[in-house]
Amino acid sequence: MDRDKIGELLEKLEETESLLNRELEKEAESLKCDFLEERVPLWDYIKTAKPGYIATAPFIYAMIVPAVIMDIFVTVYQGVCFPVYGIPKVDRKEFIVFDRHRLRYLNMLQKLNCLYCAYFNGLVAYVREIASRTEQFWCPIRHARRVRGVHRRYWHFLRYGDGKDLKTRWMKMREELKE
Repeated sequence: MDRDKIGELLEKLEETESLLNRELEKEAESLKCDFLEERVPLWDYIKTAKPGYIATAPFIYAMIVPAVIMDIFVTVYQGVCFPVYGIPKVDRKEFIVFDRHRLRYLNMLQKLNCLYCAYFNGLVAYVREIASRTEQFWCPIRHARRVRGVHRRYWHFLRYGDGKDLKTRWMKMREELKE
């Protein structure tokens, strides 16, 4: 495919993306209507919660401490190591997104829960991307047995036991990571 055709396709893709973003903004505006009648008052929300939910809340929220520590360590790790290896840094804000707390139909506790889940799940995705780039650089070899929930880079790794031209293929994978 020639460069002109690729350029045209990229322009069409950008136009489509721009149109999609405008449509999403319109949708977000339409959702700003008043949903306050849907909001469950905080005290009613707590009163009707199952006792087990209330009893386990401290355990759930205590996980924020190791999560923040992991966030700090992983961010420092990629900040120090990735430039040395020539690996592009992972943009944290692409993974950790806070927006659901703005929904007017949620009470304060529901908003807090949404902030917690957005942070925790976004953090796990952020850490996974950093780990997958690290794995591609240092050990891009699949496991001998099936592994559940592999990252998106995994299937591009070398097959287990396939050591043919290992150094050449390994270096190629490192170069692909830098692109």
